[in-house]
Amino acid sequence: MQIEIDFDVFKALTARRRSEAHNYNDVLREMLDLEKAVSDRVQGALSASGSTASGRGFPLRGGDLPNGTDLRASYKGEQFRAKIREGRWYDEQEREHSSPSAAASAISGTNVNGLRFWHARRPGDDEWLRLDILLAMPS
Repeated sequence: MQIEIDFDVFKALTARRRSEAHNYNDVLREMLDLEKAVSDRVQGALSASGSTASGRGFPLRGGDLPNGTDLRASYKGEQFRAKIREGRWYDEQEREHSSPSAAASAISGTNVNGLRFWHARRPGDDEWLRLDILLAMPS
């Protein structure tokens, strides 16, 4: 199913997405004051009960970053940290970011390729790897 929208509507909907996991349907349901979709309610109930140990993780084009992934970056000599929790990217101030680039831009104040800016250490990993390198590796 598709609906026709103009570019301004697309931009407005995109700006309302809280993360890459927060899709356009979620945005429209919130704007129209509709209940969450059944699959979202079931997932939420499973998460609340502890039935999903790790959840989906943070979705990226090259694969997901699992929950519990630590992230770090260095900018102008200062160290920054973030963490993936409940499929969302949170910085040290508990601000949520929709992408690695959005998180990097919040630090630098400019457009930044977040995949080259951030290094990640997934649960069970011993070393930190830059995101673009990590996502290019075979699973």
